[in-house]
Amino acid sequence: MPSQENDQHRSTSEHGTDRHRVAVVTGGSRGIGRQTVSRLAADGFAVVVGYAGNRDPAEAAVQQVTVAGGRAVAVQADVADERQAAALFTTAESEFGGVDVVVHAAGRMHLASVADLDLADLDAVHRTNIRGTFVIAQQAARRIRDGGAVVTFSTSVVGLAFPGYGAYSASKGAVEALTLILARELRGRDVTVNAVAPGPTATDLFLEGKDEETIARLAAQPPLERLGTPADIAEVVAFLASRAGHWVNGQVIRANGGIV
Repeated sequence: MPSQENDQHRSTSEHGTDRHRVAVVTGGSRGIGRQTVSRLAADGFAVVVGYAGNRDPAEAAVQQVTVAGGRAVAVQADVADERQAAALFTTAESEFGGVDVVVHAAGRMHLASVADLDLADLDAVHRTNIRGTFVIAQQAARRIRDGGAVVTFSTSVVGLAFPGYGAYSASKGAVEALTLILARELRGRDVTVNAVAPGPTATDLFLEGKDEETIARLAAQPPLERLGTPADIAEVVAFLASRAGHWVNGQVIRANGGIV
């Protein structure tokens, strides 16, 4: 027999609200992840804010949600460590009753040419971006409730092939492949799995190490003639996490202002 919890989940979904749903957001202390935490909380999600090392911005994200009347908790976790990653989901279950949406925004970027890249940096990028995505996807596949949504993060550079992005773009190509396969493996559970692939977006991760000329050149590339913002990307994530976006499945959404 369906549980009372499942009956409640169906009821809230049918009325178009995400009240009582629960989201796990990795990389939730800054940039796109931080904006996603706020956006999902505004839609009524209780949010587990995953962060790698700096507790203060994670707690600030939680405070922003709670001051607005929402529910959130911060959990430190290395996403590539299966025990720490599992703790994100365990906290969601113990604090809020389960997991309905997983947004994996944690990532690492190191820019260098293929010829010059230190292989230790390659290993670090791939540990976070490939192994970390796989570990979070594995936990999501095991623990997300039926009717849920998983959102991973790729990059439009997979298609744009900017020089210097070899390690990062290769890692995100792997994320895209994993995302599409997971969507098919979750057949029958009414769970969607999609990747969002931002273009140049004004986050600390993107802006680090770039001079003003480079930033201006990248901002001029899309027909909309500006950099994306974390809020732009969070809106796409919120749509995919909502019932309105539930017919979108097994896709890579290139949210980049029209760069081709």
